[in-house]
This record gives sequence, structure tokens and C-alpha cells, in this order.
Amino acid sequence: MSHADHQAQVAVVTGGSSGIGLATANALLRAGYRVAFFSHQPDRVIAASDTLSARHGRGRIFSQAVDLREVAAVRGFFAEVEARWAPPAILVCNAGYSPKRNGGRVRVEDVDPDEWQDVLSINLTGALVCCRCALPGMVKRRSGRIVFIGSLAGRTIPRIAGAAYAASKSGLLGLSRSIVSEYAQFGITANTVAPGRIATDMAGPTDSPANREALSRIPIGRLGHAEDIARAVLFLAAPQADFINGAVLDVNGGEFTP
Repeated sequence: MSHADHQAQVAVVTGGSSGIGLATANALLRAGYRVAFFSHQPDRVIAASDTLSARHGRGRIFSQAVDLREVAAVRGFFAEVEARWAPPAILVCNAGYSPKRNGGRVRVEDVDPDEWQDVLSINLTGALVCCRCALPGMVKRRSGRIVFIGSLAGRTIPRIAGAAYAASKSGLLGLSRSIVSEYAQFGITANTVAPGRIATDMAGPTDSPANREALSRIPIGRLGHAEDIARAVLFLAAPQADFINGAVLDVNGGEFTP
């Protein structure tokens, strides 16, 4: 697909103001897509939009502060994207929340039910709400790419993340399979990128005890970068990936090999 063809396509990235989301938005813009993203912190949204606009021009970027737990606000964002440009051809569900206790995981017996619900509302239900907003336009054009950002914690025994985060990321795999079973006939694919330990704000300082321990488990000998995940997303979003459907792409330096 040519650069001009990409410009006709719209990508939506949730949690796009930092870390993996910001790197993914940057990669999609660099490839020629128009990118709409949101996050829940207004100051971060503004800063990310300014950064991306300086690199790619403001005309191909749309951003808002949106809380994924507010269904009406999410729907309003997608409606605004469609009114400005077109229904999204690509949806990247990246936004995630991983609560900690004193810098460490929350043990199962310590999980607060309200916090559990909060994590699932953002990481899993939020992804469902976004899919419900994006799928009708994809069905109409008989083409679409949905990429979920999962986690190593949703693939094997979680060593750092707590139960709520692990459960929410495991749930994305079930949601992906459901989309495959119902929407493949419309040329829509749903795949998951499962990052290992990535050096982002969410992961904390690279020299923290948790990150040093994670590094000791990674055969390639380094923590991941947000750009490592962005490149995987860009691959799955491309037209050439149309026969990859329902897959999980593990990007973890070899820490987990199923």
C-alpha cells in the first residue's frame, strides 16, 4: 500500500499519550496513517499531541482526554473521529492499568473488589467498548485491523503483575477469539501483541529490583523498548498481514516461549 493510500486510513490508539501507545501512534504516523488517540490525563495528551505534531504535522493527528470507564465519552470520541475524518480502519487497544502495593504486585487475598472492577473496566471492558465503536465501520468497508496490547502476564504465570491485571490481559485473548469467530467474514482481523518487560513509565526505573529481576530472565539481555512493540503493531495492522488472525505475537526477548 502506498503512502497516499495510508493517508486515507484512520488509526485509533487508546492510551496513546505515553509509553507503548505513544510509540505506536508515532510509528503509524510515520507510515502515513492519520492517528486519533486518547488518554485520561489532559496534560499528557497535550504534550504527546505537541510532540507528534512537531514530527508529523498537526493535520494528521487528533487527540482528546477520555476516561475509558466513561462509555459515553468513548463513544463521543469515536463519533468525533468519524465526523472529522472517517471510521477507523485500525484500532489499537493499548490503554492499561496495573495497580501496585508499595511498588510490588497485589496479592490475590489483598485485591480490593472495587480496584479489581476498575482494572477490568479499563483494560478489558474499555477494549470491548472501543471495538463496539469501531466494528460497524469496519464491517461496512469489509476491512479492518484490531490489535490488542496484551501482556506476558496474560500468557503465563505472572511474576510482577497482580491478579486483576493478569486476568484482564487474559480476557483480551478471549475477546480476540470472539471477534475472529464473528467478523473474519468481513475482512476484519483481531490479533494480540503480548509484551514482556518494557522500559516505560508503567514499569518504573530500569534499575528497580523488579526490573533487574526481569532482566535476569530475558535471554536477549535487555529490557524491551516501546518501539519494539510499535513495530509489531505496525506489522499486524498492515494489509499484508490479512491472513494472520487470532494470533498472539509474543515480544519479550525470549523470556516466555510457548
